[in-house]
Amino acid sequence: MDEHNSIAQQLALMAQQSGLKTWTLAGAVLLPVVQGGMGVGVSAGRLAGTVAGQGGVGTISSVDLRRLHPDLMAQTEHLDKEPDAGARINAANLVALDREIQKAKTIANGRGLVAVNIMKALTSYEDCVRQAVESGADALVVGAGLPLDLPDLTAHHPRVALIPILSDARGVQLVVKKWAKKGRLPDAIVLEHPRLAGGHLGAAKVADLQDERFNFEIAVPQILSFFQTMGIEGKIPLIAAGGIYCREDIARLQSMGVAAVQLGTAFAVTQECDADLAFKQVLARAKPSDLVEFVSVAGLPARAVRTPWLDKYLRLEEKLKGVAHVKKKCNMSFDCLTHCGLRDGNADVGQFCIDQQLGHALKGELDKGLFFRGAGRLPFGEDILPVKALMDWLLGGLRPMAI
Repeated sequence: MDEHNSIAQQLALMAQQSGLKTWTLAGAVLLPVVQGGMGVGVSAGRLAGTVAGQGGVGTISSVDLRRLHPDLMAQTEHLDKEPDAGARINAANLVALDREIQKAKTIANGRGLVAVNIMKALTSYEDCVRQAVESGADALVVGAGLPLDLPDLTAHHPRVALIPILSDARGVQLVVKKWAKKGRLPDAIVLEHPRLAGGHLGAAKVADLQDERFNFEIAVPQILSFFQTMGIEGKIPLIAAGGIYCREDIARLQSMGVAAVQLGTAFAVTQECDADLAFKQVLARAKPSDLVEFVSVAGLPARAVRTPWLDKYLRLEEKLKGVAHVKKKCNMSFDCLTHCGLRDGNADVGQFCIDQQLGHALKGELDKGLFFRGAGRLPFGEDILPVKALMDWLLGGLRPMAI
């Protein structure tokens, strides 16, 4: 037995002894831990493959993965006024996505599942879906919009698990009913709590983040009751995302009927995370008072670390919105979003280039970067530890000796 198989079996036994239940997705029996997708470049092949290799679900974020590949960046970072600049950048990103999926699957070596997170709000959404399934992704996780068309886009790949990210019972009911008419049900659903998660949040506006309908204690029973009414009880596993800290949280959610949990920031500060060490340190050192909610360039509320760049942006935000009335050329010749407040001159939403700022964050650049982060505390404080240490904590309540 190789070392990785041994780790996966060890963790499965630990979960069982802790009273946690495994769950099944796409024919695989899995640990009840899903690593969330984090872009730009934060969760790619190394992190996703490591999590999958230990028996969980590892997730690659599809956004602008060329940044992790020097040859692809050399081919595209100079592009500006060329009429085909956007097409060439998107093509490079699809090559990078394929590379990262292959890397993850090689590391996982048949254990766990490798998923790809794709934002519905991307202009390259359909291309990313196509590339992910052709490259052998086990599952697609789609948020930042209602993926009502996902069953149609993947009709020729029925074995790929389809997982929408939603935040309340109403959203779940809408997607399930629409998909059912197409003859397909979600293989699982990520139920993400906007008040607790990081990055783009599933609420219409910042004020809605406190709405009680998002609480797991309210949303989960409503969703399970809906499944029962639809006659699909037990067919769609729920994955709770946001605010999960420890084994007791997983046990509590499983007792409510949730199959698994999803964590983002806790995996972003592991040694195997694909971002630079400086990025991980920014997230690990952030305190609750350092977090801020604001309206992102895509029009969605977002939660991030208050950095020098974000502080400056928020000070200038009203002034920037005051002059945002003309559609302009994309800063990056990329047009990554179908709707961009900065490019489209929409004064109601964010006025910055999100791809550019997340790219700076990937390198840990505080003065230029946007660092998304969940609201919860981290298991190991400021320490950057291996994925295995995090899994030991989540599944067995075990802390490394040095902590």
